[in-house]
This record gives sequence, C-alpha cells and structure tokens, in this order.
Amino acid sequence: MLDVRRLQVLRAVVTSGTVTAAAANLGYTPSAVSQQVAALEKQAGTPLLERAGRGVRPTAAGLLLTEHAALIGAAVSQAETALGDLRAGRTGRLAVRYFATAGSTLVAPALAEVRAEHPGVRIDLELNDVDEPFHGVAPGRTDLAVVVQVRDRVGAGFRVVHLLDDPYDAVLPLGHVLAAREVVDLHELSGEQWVGSEPPGPCLEPVIDSCAAAGFSPDFVIRSEDYATAQGFVAAGLGVGLMPRLGLRNRHPGVVVRPIRNPEPLRVISAVVRETALEQPALRGLLDALRAAADPSAGPDPSVGTGLSAG
Repeated sequence: MLDVRRLQVLRAVVTSGTVTAAAANLGYTPSAVSQQVAALEKQAGTPLLERAGRGVRPTAAGLLLTEHAALIGAAVSQAETALGDLRAGRTGRLAVRYFATAGSTLVAPALAEVRAEHPGVRIDLELNDVDEPFHGVAPGRTDLAVVVQVRDRVGAGFRVVHLLDDPYDAVLPLGHVLAAREVVDLHELSGEQWVGSEPPGPCLEPVIDSCAAAGFSPDFVIRSEDYATAQGFVAAGLGVGLMPRLGLRNRHPGVVVRPIRNPEPLRVISAVVRETALEQPALRGLLDALRAAADPSAGPDPSVGTGLSAG
C-alpha cells in the first residue's frame, strides 16, 4: 500500500519544482525529502521524478500520484473539518429511546432545547418498551435511553443519570369513602378491588412491593396497560388503583387522586447512556436538558463527561 505521507511529500516536490524548496516548505532536510521520494518510488515500482535543469519534474507515474495525493489531501482536510464539527456538536446523530409517560413531560422539552442549541445534530427517537429498559443501549444502537431504573441491571461501560422519583397516587372513584382524605394510608386499600394499570415489570414492582410492606397483596380484578383506560374503569366504580404521577397528567373527570403514604410507592426514572457517547456535546446537552425538565432547579450534572463509570 502506498504511504499517504510520502505521497504528500511527492506532491510538495512536484508543486515547488525542486527538492530543496519542498524541504523548506515542509520543514524537512533535503536529504529526508529525497529519502521519502526514493521509498515511494520503491513502493510504486517505477521512477516518479526526473531531472529538469536544476530542478525536477514528474514522470507520468509521478504526475498520476501527485493528482491522487491532491485528492487525498482534500479528503483528509474534509475529514478533519467534519471531525471538528462533530466534536463541537455542530453535526452528528443521536439515537434516543424513551417510554410513553416520559415522552411529553421529559423528552419533548429537552429535545426542543437541544435542537435549538445543536440544530445540525439529528436525533432519532423511538418509543421503547418499558419492560426492556436497556434494549438497544448494550448493542450500541442507542446512545441514550430514558428508563424506569431496575437495580443491578446496568453493566460496565454505562452511565446512569438520575432524573426524578415518580410517586404513585391513589386513584379513586368519585364518592369513594377515602376520597375526602387529603392523604391515604396504603393499608386502607387492602380490602378493595383493584384496577391494574401496569404490565408485569419495573413499573408494577413498586406497587407490589409497597403493598407487601403494608401487609397485603392487591386484588386485581381488571388489568389495563393504559393509564387513561385504567382511570375509566376506576371512574365506573370497578375498583381503585395506584398510578404514577407522570401518568396522571390527563385526569379523568370521574376520579379523585390522593397521595399515598406508609409506604409511598415510587418509580425511579433515569437516563442510561453509553460512556463513549458522552464525548458528544449534544448528548451531554440532552442529559442536562432532561434533568432540567425533571427538576427545573437542577444544574448540570458535574459527573457527566468525567469518564467515571456508574455501571
């Protein structure tokens, strides 16, 4: 394979017309330039320069390689410019995964901010199954995933950035005996029929674990995997439910929502990123924007970009 650096030396000699002038332009000694050309001629298997008075001129092979050296130099220059744009966050592409209730509340405002600051960066969004929180991140197809964090499921090479704790509230039909309470103790729902709003997985686990801590197991008579539908069943008087606060932004007029205590169930929402992706300014900006959407008083995460592993 022809040596790219030697091709550029040949180009300098042909352009300047003499080995001495090329050496001065390159900051080399004339001897070093002659050695580089000689080595390239050996690689090419043919002479590349010939004497012309006090200078040199290219042979047909030398002229051919000089033309290609110019193309290679331009391509390298373009690559350096593109790399600089990427490292500065002016260009690039990010793959982001999220689950439904985090979309409108966290991802949408964060994405709007990042697009304003990094308009040349394309961000590909995909709705993710919350039961597979790290799908795509491990194989490297995803740069960032907004997830309901599950303990002990993150390996080395990943960073977990906490966004917020999302409490579960009691959802009761209008006229329910507990609807007049400001706060409901969880054990008071032990004798109720329940409307489920979560499939088995990380979003249901806080409900099951908290009920167990309160001394009972919820009696799910109806199961739904949609918060709006589940609220409709509750409004019809078919049961009570626990639903995360982010999932109750659009409340059914036929339900009453009350905080829960003793204990208070909550799900931990985080962003999982690959450590290597943190080199991209747009991704660091997206993390800061997600944290700001979750907590407007939060500043930039000082650990992001330090190379510390949170796996």
